[in-house]
Amino acid sequence: MRRTDMATDLFTPIRLGSLALPNRIVMAPLTRNRAGQPGNVPQPINATYYAQRATAGLIITEGAPISEMAHGYPGTPGIHSPAQVAGWQKVTDAVHANGGRIFLQLWHVGRISHPSLLPDDALPVAPSAIRPAGKAFTHRGMMDFVTPRALETWEIPALIESFRVAAHNARRAGFDGVEVHGANGYLLDQFLRDGTNRRTDRYGGTIANRTRLLHEVVEAVCAVWGADRVGVRISPLNQYNDMRDSSPQALFHHVATALRPSGLAFLHVMERDVHGRESPFDFRELRRHFGGPYMANGGYDKRRATAAVAAGRADCVAFGTSYIANPDLVERYARDAPLNVADRGTFYGGDEQGYTDYPALTGDQLARMRTPSALTTRLRSRASAAAGRDSGLEEAREAARMRARTRIRTCTPPGARSRSRPCPSPEGAAPPAPCASA
Repeated sequence: MRRTDMATDLFTPIRLGSLALPNRIVMAPLTRNRAGQPGNVPQPINATYYAQRATAGLIITEGAPISEMAHGYPGTPGIHSPAQVAGWQKVTDAVHANGGRIFLQLWHVGRISHPSLLPDDALPVAPSAIRPAGKAFTHRGMMDFVTPRALETWEIPALIESFRVAAHNARRAGFDGVEVHGANGYLLDQFLRDGTNRRTDRYGGTIANRTRLLHEVVEAVCAVWGADRVGVRISPLNQYNDMRDSSPQALFHHVATALRPSGLAFLHVMERDVHGRESPFDFRELRRHFGGPYMANGGYDKRRATAAVAAGRADCVAFGTSYIANPDLVERYARDAPLNVADRGTFYGGDEQGYTDYPALTGDQLARMRTPSALTTRLRSRASAAAGRDSGLEEAREAARMRARTRIRTCTPPGARSRSRPCPSPEGAAPPAPCASA
């Protein structure tokens, strides 16, 4: 049992559904565009990247397109082919070998795509044939978005089945659970909001109808995993990808209320607009409507995250850009160590530079830093309390350790440059770059 004399903070263990987390620091989903080609297959560098960050309470992967029609950016690792499943298996093995926990994010971009990225130059699909403002990021550079094709009502069962199959593939790949991506202007979010959904069938019009597809997708995914291993991500205020709604508070209260009976592992909420537009929204009331574990995301630093958890405004907090540059973010936060500064020029695409070459704290640096004795005592006590809570998962991890050929270390490769210096401004979720899924 948790000691009642301890204040809840980022290092307090927590249970999300049936998964025990040693801390409340979550790695947010971050599109990095480094899948192997051809086939958008996860490769060894991806396994290294995620394993370096395994001390997170939970890792949520970059969005994984659920089908060939779900892709919207180059180099995003899918979850719809045998090769992709095998590639992700190497990622989960590496994370589990380092003691971590990892969920896959299930992603369909909808209209935020381009024929050049889709089979047979097909039109992207959407709830309604409304062309988004802006440009698509393609293999041939930035190109104007096209007017998407509105999905026919009879096509929607096959779409839901694609989510179900992808969820099954995630189980085969060894993940600990999945997150359904219903945020940031992608397909499920496009169905939710009345600025992109002008349908007149059972999936359009009223808030209840516009919420229907998300609910049916979540039901299908929970049938594969069990609700206690499924999370959902939403972004009530985010206008990224040319999104808007006439009544976001009413819409997302309905979303949260509709999801509540499912008993999901968590609701992951992007609490800001990435373009910085300010709009009134009561996130505490949203949390009350959901009633389950609430994961906050959106520009948080350690101070704000600690305050949110201590005040009960969030159960855990997801960090984006901070995790790009700091594979050992948990250790740095525990010791109040300076953060590496993220190199934004290497966020999307490329090789090891700006991906796996950010340095962790060295032994000498750790020796010079003293973790406060009270924090040390709390961490040890909480680690002991959390040990053995999930024996089935521990057995799976032991099998993963046996499969993993090498233990991937968080270190600076020979010749890699060091970026370790105090961060001039707190970093949270990924910025509004062409392909941010966070």
